[in-house]
Amino acid sequence: MCGIVGCLDWSGAHRPDVGLLRRMLTTIRHRGPDEFGLYVDDKLGMGSARLSIIDLSTGQQPICNEDRSLWIVFNGEIFNYVELRAELIQRGHRFSTQSDTEVILHLYEELGPACLEHFNGQFAIAIWDTRQETLFLARDRLGIRPIFYAALPQGLIFGSEIKAILLDERMQARLDPYALAQTFTFWAPLAPRTVFQGIEELQPGHYMQVTRTGRTIVRYWRIQFPPAGEETPMSETEAAEQLRELLSDATRLRLRADVSVGSYLSGGLDSTYIAGLIREYTPESLCTFSIGFANAAYDESKYQELATAFLGTDHRKTYCEDADIGRVLPEVIWHTEVPILRTSPVPMYLLSRLVRANNIKVVLTGEGSDEFLGGYDIYKEDKIRRFWARDPESTLRPLLLRRLYPYIANVTRGGDAYLAAFFGKGLTETDRPAYSHLMRWNSTARMRNFLSADFRLDAYDPVDEVLARFDGMLAGLSPLAQAQLLEVTTFMSAYLLSSQGDRVMSANSVEGRFPFLDYRVVEFAGRLPPQLKMRGLREKHILKESAAGFLPPEIVKRYKQPYRAPIHKAFLAQPLDYVTNLLSPEGIARSGVFAPGPIAHLLRKYEARGEFSEFEDMALVGVLSTQLLHHEFVENFDRSLPEIEPVRICRKGVGDYRWVGG
Repeated sequence: MCGIVGCLDWSGAHRPDVGLLRRMLTTIRHRGPDEFGLYVDDKLGMGSARLSIIDLSTGQQPICNEDRSLWIVFNGEIFNYVELRAELIQRGHRFSTQSDTEVILHLYEELGPACLEHFNGQFAIAIWDTRQETLFLARDRLGIRPIFYAALPQGLIFGSEIKAILLDERMQARLDPYALAQTFTFWAPLAPRTVFQGIEELQPGHYMQVTRTGRTIVRYWRIQFPPAGEETPMSETEAAEQLRELLSDATRLRLRADVSVGSYLSGGLDSTYIAGLIREYTPESLCTFSIGFANAAYDESKYQELATAFLGTDHRKTYCEDADIGRVLPEVIWHTEVPILRTSPVPMYLLSRLVRANNIKVVLTGEGSDEFLGGYDIYKEDKIRRFWARDPESTLRPLLLRRLYPYIANVTRGGDAYLAAFFGKGLTETDRPAYSHLMRWNSTARMRNFLSADFRLDAYDPVDEVLARFDGMLAGLSPLAQAQLLEVTTFMSAYLLSSQGDRVMSANSVEGRFPFLDYRVVEFAGRLPPQLKMRGLREKHILKESAAGFLPPEIVKRYKQPYRAPIHKAFLAQPLDYVTNLLSPEGIARSGVFAPGPIAHLLRKYEARGEFSEFEDMALVGVLSTQLLHHEFVENFDRSLPEIEPVRICRKGVGDYRWVGG
């Protein structure tokens, strides 16, 4: 895990500025504090802030090929680089390092963009071809690692984080009303859109080539689900064994590092399974990390203790108080660079801080299991509502929904009539391609009523725009596959792997690795029949069968507890100065994003009741995080940063290259 930046100019009027590039590295140095390097010629400058994990002694970036016609900076890991390197050596390539970065460069030299099909990894890549004068940017299949860019007159600027791009004086931070509409529908703006006007994000599974004549963006991979009834026929035993083998090998590859590797351990099935697989490869002590909550409604300490005792890990834990969430949110928003509708990223930020304090740079985690193996309550909800829709007058069928959301107070307190009214909206419209998610999206979209007239786009429907992207792909899929495709596309990449993943880990110089997101596991899970992923209402059925006898039954059979964190008490029980300021009528008017009346009404509700509903909680953190974003990036963004040092610089002169500094 590293950070990369770059500037490209065809006009000659804005030749790459070493000072700017060094400041860009300064603002993302948390992503890679170990080493800094730049490549600069008369058209392109690009740099790397490196978190040294593989090849600690000779893997410094930028790296070039043998004749120095290709240069690369790279964020991420190629886990199968050992095998690829051996093949390239057999074909005559000469290596000057032991790094995975150089493997990328040589395979690109041989195959061009088709090299991406051979990588098992998580990556954001920038390669400059000095002969063809072509910049190549690429992002991994599932969007684990980010890359942002902004088109400039006869040029382009890119970086691992938006704050690096905003350092260019030609850029001005302005919130995008369309991105806010998406955020207040799907929980995040969807690439290529970002929350800032004029700045885009390369979509997962895409690459971009930039030449003097323009930009070309190409999709090289997409998630595939077979049509309903055409899934791969497989017995339960065979599927469980294959899943175990794939996950074991995915874990083995993700243990490749020249530094110590740890693991998150929440006490749930997914993280415990991965930690168990790690122990098979590392019989010596494994360091595991978890977070506990002072608020018992969110705490999983009981299962964490059970899992660590069973696995015999060296376990470290941090506790999160409600007040910690209120105190740390401004730091988190600086790193997420996007509004959030849940406070869940905050404890994850504190957890990665604990990891770094224990001198661990790499952790394996269980992300991806719920999405691809049928673990989310929204999948169960979809199944129940479709069953209910076959007899919409039934008073018994909707009662199956009772146990899905015991943690949402207004659902559990409202009684059966409320349950039927809430989940009965659009009940019989089962032929709609987004049936599984429309109720959630429509409910979240009510937050757009808080926006001011300048930011409220009544004629724009984010759902229509997103569904148009699928171009008929949803039709013909099983209901579960439809729901999975929607969840992965609109939630996992955009929010879970970003605000709750890469951004809060990289803030503390920690790299996350995700065996469930190995593309082989993902493609295998996509081919499985729905009944192997969800048996009745038993989530992740095949994973549980695979884990039987491998993990304690208390872990395998436990009811899934969604990861959540406190909201209103963290901000309103004992108001902090920044909260009072940003939510005051003056603060709301200063940003101009929200209408003061609805915000004041929301706060009066808390004063009257002392608590919030689920929707009101989301509205509170959505408004507050947007206000923080505006305060940090639009009103008070500081371009006067020191230049990073020491930095290793390669400058291209007339027919030669020379290294300077560092």
